[in-house]
Amino acid sequence: MTDRLTAREIVALVADDATFAELPDPVREPTGSATSAGPTEPTGSAGSAPDGPLGWPGYDAARARAAERTGERESVVCGTALVEGVRAVLIAFEFGFLGGSLGERTGDRLVSAYAHARAHRLPVVPLVATGGSRMQEGMLALTQLQRVARESVLTREAGLPQIAVVRDPTTGGGWATLGAGADVVLALPGAQVGFAGSRVRPADADPAAYTAEAQAAAGAVDAVVPPEELRGTLGRWLRLLTRPSTTPAAPPKPLGTGADTGAGASTGTGPGPAPGPAGLPATGWDAVLRARSPERPRAGAYLDAYFTHRVAIDGDRCGGTDPQGMLCGFGDHEGRTVAYAAQTGTATRPAGYRTAARLIRLADRLGIPVLTLVDTPGAANDAEAERQGAGAAIADLFAAVAAARTPVTTLVVGEGGSGGALALAAPGNTWATPDSYFSVIAPELAAAILKRPPHEVESTADQLRVRPQDLVDLGVVRGVVGARDRTRDDG
Repeated sequence: MTDRLTAREIVALVADDATFAELPDPVREPTGSATSAGPTEPTGSAGSAPDGPLGWPGYDAARARAAERTGERESVVCGTALVEGVRAVLIAFEFGFLGGSLGERTGDRLVSAYAHARAHRLPVVPLVATGGSRMQEGMLALTQLQRVARESVLTREAGLPQIAVVRDPTTGGGWATLGAGADVVLALPGAQVGFAGSRVRPADADPAAYTAEAQAAAGAVDAVVPPEELRGTLGRWLRLLTRPSTTPAAPPKPLGTGADTGAGASTGTGPGPAPGPAGLPATGWDAVLRARSPERPRAGAYLDAYFTHRVAIDGDRCGGTDPQGMLCGFGDHEGRTVAYAAQTGTATRPAGYRTAARLIRLADRLGIPVLTLVDTPGAANDAEAERQGAGAAIADLFAAVAAARTPVTTLVVGEGGSGGALALAAPGNTWATPDSYFSVIAPELAAAILKRPPHEVESTADQLRVRPQDLVDLGVVRGVVGARDRTRDDG
């Protein structure tokens, strides 16, 4: 890890030049409660009591030395600034002030900062570097975590984004509230990040498990960002998350060669499936072959064509990621923000479903429309997937889509394999490409369950009516993008 930045240095790193305005200190009443912002804080450590609320010998002297060394009067500096032109509330921890620990006065400043953000409809950016709660204030220090959690919840309910930047070190209650509790978590490379600090973890614990990189691998950090890229990355996130819209996302245009020319996509094992009217598959099995073609465009191609730029969230916040099976994030489409959750054509793992549910709930709170791309042969069904809670993860995604108040648009771009695909689909606003199919079960599995011989798999696909045009006729999808005569009139 590079040299630790002070609170003022991290503010200067992310804020546009000469835009940071520090918030005034809240006034602590004799009862211990903080009121609205006012003049400078009292000389006592947490009010007027000598050596703090516990009378901890030497506490006032330790605070005085910390103030002289850092130039700060508390472990956190709060204010507003522009970040790439977007105004936000910045909460910068000063680790040099008693290890960036949280005491009552720290809590007062944090509460005041969050209240200011809600009053002025500003996003909150905690720039965290803390060892946790301040021992010299005992349980009164620990209960500041409850105050912070309450402010975070109120800010979340107000529809304002919280984007944390975790620095070295971020441990204890600071990580468990301001850090891991944020909507999006960015981390500086090599930072020590974890609930257990270096002095309290088991002696034989692997230090590599308590790093920014390890937290990213475990799905608790969305991205590890080099310091020189932090302002630009943070600015992109702030711009994207502060542009709500009530207009549904338009489904992407089809990219498959079959849609463009009417020619069937090659399977690499012989002649391609025969095209039907307007480039649509002629039979159910043709639809399956076209969707399974390795030459068919996948999620990455669709997202690149749809968005001018995009940023990704990664991880389910439960210890898992599925970067090969589910792509999630926010992007710019024709000047407005659209959230996306896109299957990649592989069997989706439980962490992928949980990450998609997290994305949809975040977009819903921020009022951002959602685009989902369905493309999976089905949910992962191996033993490890069961141990990771596949059924519960799929159920959670079904619930997130069903509960969403923000508009959700779905495009089936390839395989629509049973409930593992349907969980990501928007009821009443699902579209299909000519290179796709959607089925209650794969034709091969349906034939096996029905005890049919292998040569009847193709006819079984026809009976299941899996072609995109069949799905329109059945009322399952609204239309086939790129085929104007295959759109259902909803009246």
